[in-house]
Amino acid sequence: MNSIFSLDTMILLIFISIPLVKPFTVIMPDSSSAASPLVDSPNKDGTRTNVREQEAVYDIMRATGNEWATTIRDVCKGRWHGIECMPDNDNIFHVVSLSFGELSADTAFPNCDLTPTPYISPSITKLTHLRTLFFYRCFTNNPQPIPSFLGQLGSTLQSLVLRENGHIGSIPLEIGNLTHLKTLDLHKNDLNGSIPLSLGRLTGLKTLDLSENKLTGSIPSLKSPMLNIVDLNRNHLSGSIPTTLTSCISLIKLDSSHNRLSGSIPESIGELKSLILMDLSYNSLSGPLPTSFKNLNFLEVLILSGNPMVSSTIPNDIFDNGLKDLMILVMSNMNLEGPIPEAIGRMHKLRVLHLDGNQLNGSLPSNFGSLENLSELRLDSNKLTGPVPFKKEMVWKMRRKLRLHDNSGLCYDARTGLGDDLTTLSDNGIGHCETTSPTSKGTIEHVTNVGVDHIGFHAKSSHGGSNKSIQDRFLYLTMLVLLIHYVM
Repeated sequence: MNSIFSLDTMILLIFISIPLVKPFTVIMPDSSSAASPLVDSPNKDGTRTNVREQEAVYDIMRATGNEWATTIRDVCKGRWHGIECMPDNDNIFHVVSLSFGELSADTAFPNCDLTPTPYISPSITKLTHLRTLFFYRCFTNNPQPIPSFLGQLGSTLQSLVLRENGHIGSIPLEIGNLTHLKTLDLHKNDLNGSIPLSLGRLTGLKTLDLSENKLTGSIPSLKSPMLNIVDLNRNHLSGSIPTTLTSCISLIKLDSSHNRLSGSIPESIGELKSLILMDLSYNSLSGPLPTSFKNLNFLEVLILSGNPMVSSTIPNDIFDNGLKDLMILVMSNMNLEGPIPEAIGRMHKLRVLHLDGNQLNGSLPSNFGSLENLSELRLDSNKLTGPVPFKKEMVWKMRRKLRLHDNSGLCYDARTGLGDDLTTLSDNGIGHCETTSPTSKGTIEHVTNVGVDHIGFHAKSSHGGSNKSIQDRFLYLTMLVLLIHYVM
């Protein structure tokens, strides 16, 4: 197995290590919720499910084609994987969680496409203690809007996950009535229209994932101090990045990539000091880069590619005084110019660095050779010059993930020990640097092609016998080799 991960895999590995992130953003029932006076205890003899809620569950299961559930006399006592119940002080059980969809072969909730026209039953509003509602890859054969009646669950619902269901239409304004909501996940549907301003009322929200839809308009004001994750990537959002985001002081992930956002990145972005991942790539954001990036001391992933930062340079101060935990830095195709800051070479946790497709010039900082954790480097399609400061161990480690081509001025110094394996550099169109000999005051040029090491000596000295001396020595060595071969 290749030990070097792709960029997407590396980002995923970094981000899933964050304790606050949970797969599919499923929040299990919270027995401490003040909204429902329930107790956390197992089923006991004499306990029973609330009759009204049991009939509601039957309706919900029929609507998804799960008729088998209607044969269960007590849905909480004979519960299946996907339903959770909790008793009240009178030993009456109430449904607190319903989940549908196959997450994996090992984790499967009831299927929700067992009927040609599955739907979310309005009877769900009768589950007055419901805290978690989860539908994953349901209704794909019967696309439908998100029901507005879900807003009636506002007194208890904490987690609403409608993920990859093919939902159409706009996000209902009534979602803003779910004032106890901690997780709203509508990832990868076919939703359009603008993001409702009513979401601003969800002040206890921790996770907002509206990614991979067709949402338009601007990003609304989000002021929740508890918000950890905002993922809006791959929509059609426009306008500027709202400065109100900086009040979300607990934010650890901000992803608004692949939209149509414009304007500059606000300087106040540096107030999000808990950020671990920020991806603003492939928008129409313009420069300069905010110097407040240096305040993001916990940031591990920064991706800004594909934004036309016209005539912008990379501020040295950002990396000299901050971003010490950065592991992935991607700033490709941004029209950046000027030299690469030497401070980047002191970021010893860097694993991935992409600065390709810019107008960067000057030489590579010599301290780049000390980036021992670097496993992927893209500097191609710039105007860089001078020697490549890497030793052969570093080149061997990166192999094809080292991209330096389309920099006509780059070369390598033979004294770095790269002569044993030059294929990677040769593939990048990089040859030997020209060096001056202290004895002959001549120029020695080494030209390497893929698979062939050809060394040519071109002496250009003022000493009259220099050319003849070299030729004599070469002839002597050739004759010596032939003699040894003949004797053997």
